[in-house]
Amino acid sequence: MPNDFNQQIIDEFRANNGQVGGPFEGARLILLTTTGVRTGARHTTPVAYLPDGGARILVIASAGGAERHPQWYRNLVADPQVTVEDGTFTYPARAEVLTGAERDRLFARAAEADPGWDAYQAKTSRVIPVVALYEQAGGPPQASSWGAALKMIHDAFRRELTLIRAEVDRAGTTLGAQLRVNCLTVCAGLHGHHTNEDAGMFVGIAAQRPDLAPVLDRLREEHRRVAELVGELQQTLTADGVDRDQVREQVTRLVAEVETHLAYEEEQLIPVLDGVG
Repeated sequence: MPNDFNQQIIDEFRANNGQVGGPFEGARLILLTTTGVRTGARHTTPVAYLPDGGARILVIASAGGAERHPQWYRNLVADPQVTVEDGTFTYPARAEVLTGAERDRLFARAAEADPGWDAYQAKTSRVIPVVALYEQAGGPPQASSWGAALKMIHDAFRRELTLIRAEVDRAGTTLGAQLRVNCLTVCAGLHGHHTNEDAGMFVGIAAQRPDLAPVLDRLREEHRRVAELVGELQQTLTADGVDRDQVREQVTRLVAEVETHLAYEEEQLIPVLDGVG
């Protein structure tokens, strides 16, 4: 059973689509459910995560620098089939404990972004594990309606873009490797979301509501504009000697464009998706 502190975070996380306050406000957090080694019971734990390009996310079994691995880590070593809740989607995932040079590179990348990881490692004689979680199956958000699902997805992008803008503002004259990965991951997510909308949702709406052709044309044009800004940011992030000020300017333009686009799409399409417009 989770302790009282963890249970409060779990309840708040689920009630607010992944947002929590207190010491974890603004943190990237998931709920990780593993199978108990001894009991076979399912255990859910709030865990901080790091983006890693979209195909997987990373979690670090620090246990605050304790000498013993956290229980969730021991569970997934015994059974790597886990469940991840990110506030928008709940999905089965496969856990892989990373080793050798890959583990060291990714731990160093995390510690460059947050020296607290190095502080935890300094407190313990064990090598703190880094674990990759690979999504195995997708699906729609667990929302009350299709319109609510769209709003949940949009709000997830809003939260991540807000985090990234703050991280860029706090960065030095150059960006660290983890921050670049964070930016590239959200760029890939926006591209995938818009591609799916163009090929799926918009096609379905157009077939049912020909009168909405001007709305869909505007949304597709906004997708193209976002794609241009994403491409410019990706090019900057993958160049040698990334300049913080240039990235900040590009992120600011991207956020403004995305915020305008999401607000218009919600205004126009949520009533349609929910059958009231």
